[in-house]
Amino acid sequence: MSRIVVITSGKGGVGKTTTAASLAAGLARAGFKVAVVDFDVGLRNLDLVMGCERRVVFDFVNVINGDARLNQALIKDKRLGNLAILPASQTRDKEALTEAGVEQVIGELREQFDYIVCDSPAGIERGSHLAAYHADDAVVVTNPEVSSVRDSDRVLGLLASRTRRAERGDAPVQEHLLLTRYDPQRVKKGDMLSVEDVQDILAVSLLGVIPESEVVLNASNAGVPVILEESTDAGQAYDDAVARYLGEQRPHRFLQTERKGLLGRMFGG
Repeated sequence: MSRIVVITSGKGGVGKTTTAASLAAGLARAGFKVAVVDFDVGLRNLDLVMGCERRVVFDFVNVINGDARLNQALIKDKRLGNLAILPASQTRDKEALTEAGVEQVIGELREQFDYIVCDSPAGIERGSHLAAYHADDAVVVTNPEVSSVRDSDRVLGLLASRTRRAERGDAPVQEHLLLTRYDPQRVKKGDMLSVEDVQDILAVSLLGVIPESEVVLNASNAGVPVILEESTDAGQAYDDAVARYLGEQRPHRFLQTERKGLLGRMFGG
C-alpha cells in the first residue's frame, strides 16, 4: 500500500522544498519507488532543486486538464531510477488545481509508487489544503523561531481537522517535526529556540534536526538534493531523518550541549 507524505509549514522559506527533495531521494535510495509532486503552482521550485528544470515539458496542471498523460509529465531522475518528479505549472494560478483533479492524479500515482511526497506551498490556503488533504503522513518543517513555530502549530491544527482521514474518522495523519536551520551557538546565546522549546510548544515527535549550513544553498543551486551530499552535516542529518521515518532508531546529531533557549530565558525556566 502506497503512502502519501505531505511536506508542510505555515511559514515560507523554512526549507520545505529542500526537505521534499531530500526525503524523496532518501526513500528512493532505500529502494522504494517514489514520486515527488510540486503543489506550488505559479512558484515552481522543486524542479530546480531536483536539477531537472530543463526537462519539464508537461506539468501537474496539464495532467489535470487532460492535456497530457501522467507518464508524459513525470520526469525520471537521472541519479535514482526509481524516483520521479511531477513539476508544478509556472504560468497558471493556484485555482488551476481542483479537488477532483488532484484526487485523480493522486489515485494514479498510488498505482505506480510506494511513496508520493507532496511539496506544499506555504500557508494555510487552498494550495496547502489540497497538498495535505490525502496525506497519510505529514512532515511539518519549522525554523527555531517563535513566528515559524506558531505558524506550524496552526498547520498541525488543520492536519487534525481538514484532511480526508479526519473527515472519515480514520486513524489521524501521522505527524513528524523537522527542525531546520538549527544553530546551537545561537541557542546558547538565547537568540534561538532550543529543540526542547519547540517540542514543548508543538508536542510532535521529532524526525530530525537540520543544522544551519551553506551546503543546503549550494546543493539547491546545483540542482542536487542535499541528502546526496553524503559527506556534509546537512546531508547526514537528512539521511538520519529518512532512516527514522522508516522506523530506524538513530541518535540526533549536530545538537551539541544546549542551555535553556529563548523560552527558558523569557519565563525563567
